[in-house]
Amino acid sequence: MTQGEMNQLVPLKLREIEKSSSVTVLYAAESGSRAWGVASPDSDFDVRFIYRRPQTEYLKLEEKRDVIESPIDATWDVSGWDLSKALRLLHNSNPGLYDWIGSPVCYYGEDFKRRIMPLMRAYFSKERMLHYYHEIASRHIRDVFDGDRVSPKKYFYALRSVLSCIWIERENYAPPVLFSELEEAVLPCLRKPSLEYILERKKNAPEKAKMEHVADIDLFLREENEKIGCLVEEMPKEEKRDWDSLDAFFLSELNR
Repeated sequence: MTQGEMNQLVPLKLREIEKSSSVTVLYAAESGSRAWGVASPDSDFDVRFIYRRPQTEYLKLEEKRDVIESPIDATWDVSGWDLSKALRLLHNSNPGLYDWIGSPVCYYGEDFKRRIMPLMRAYFSKERMLHYYHEIASRHIRDVFDGDRVSPKKYFYALRSVLSCIWIERENYAPPVLFSELEEAVLPCLRKPSLEYILERKKNAPEKAKMEHVADIDLFLREENEKIGCLVEEMPKEEKRDWDSLDAFFLSELNR
């Protein structure tokens, strides 16, 4: 499938989900490598959406599942969160939600994105997000150095996580989803040729392909992640945010 074909198919798939699950889709976007702009030849499409149930469903005592997942096949992976779940995750500054809303490939719901963006900024937590990306970076860096050869995919994940930490520290907000924007803003110029070499391998090789280590990128990952670890340890605890604005937004969306 091409991106153009998916732009046609995804709205149809969303309508099927609305009918079969009795929900209204508010927003849908691409997530993962295609949203980052570094898809491999065999990368699938990761479609993520936010939906709303009928008002009366939120008044029932029986708890309902707040996730919809379609069967995964070789072409795409489609899943969504209930609006209530998305807003609870926003209260915790969930990085996944910021990736969905910040995706450069929006299939549906630009108006919803405009409405929720002020809340995305208001509930952003530098402490939570920096801690999250540092943990992810540390795990991916361990994977990178686990062997004489490394997959370009693992290299990319480690680099994206480290660069995201640098961005968060500098900009006090969630990192951009499009990797080229993130890399251009925070990666030292001396490292760019090595990064381009890794990205070229990532984009043109199968997901499980492996390559030799790149010495200056290895050094960059180790040094920067150590600095980030120190920042995380020294970061003061943030005060808990209230729920008032999220409650108001939730009620407003239910009444639309």
